[in-house]
Amino acid sequence: MSQVYQHLLTVFFGYCAIMNPLANTAVFVGLTGNLNAREKAKVAKKAILLTFIIIFLFAALGKTLFHFFGISLPALRITGGVLVFLIGYHMLHGEGSSLHKGSDSLPEDVAISPLAVPILAGPGTIATTISYSASGGWAEIFITISVFALLCAITYACFICGQNIMNKIGKNGLNIVTRLMGLILAVIGVQMLIEGIAGAMQAYT
Repeated sequence: MSQVYQHLLTVFFGYCAIMNPLANTAVFVGLTGNLNAREKAKVAKKAILLTFIIIFLFAALGKTLFHFFGISLPALRITGGVLVFLIGYHMLHGEGSSLHKGSDSLPEDVAISPLAVPILAGPGTIATTISYSASGGWAEIFITISVFALLCAITYACFICGQNIMNKIGKNGLNIVTRLMGLILAVIGVQMLIEGIAGAMQAYT
């Protein structure tokens, strides 16, 4: 398996687990329950577009941010690994991570907060994006952005069909999907942590 193809699969499953379109669809349905179909579509479009812009900037400027703040790749991988693992751990136990929750008092425009930030473009998603894009060259950056765009399209489609999806899979189905995604996310977090520690040991020994 080529390195580029392996990177593509890793990024896809990583984003799929951390964004968890089905679980976030349940959140979307809950936040927009009092809106009509046109208003829901407007909120979904705005949230997804803002999310993509945020992640695009972090993917494209990842290495620049490293140099500007004097951050090493191992340090980011260790921090990102911890964040991603914690999110996956809570999902594995059927709980929502506080890293993916907004405030109790929701603002009027839910598309910006809490949907775009921190639910879709939360700390775990941002850390994962920088780790994936900064670990290689322009090919890795392009793959990271392209895969995230695909996940955004899938999430948007889920949001638009949100109520129908929730009616079909039910609460038990959603719990199963969330726990499976949590397991995948926890493993990805541990892998990032291992790579970060290995890189730090190599750099400082």
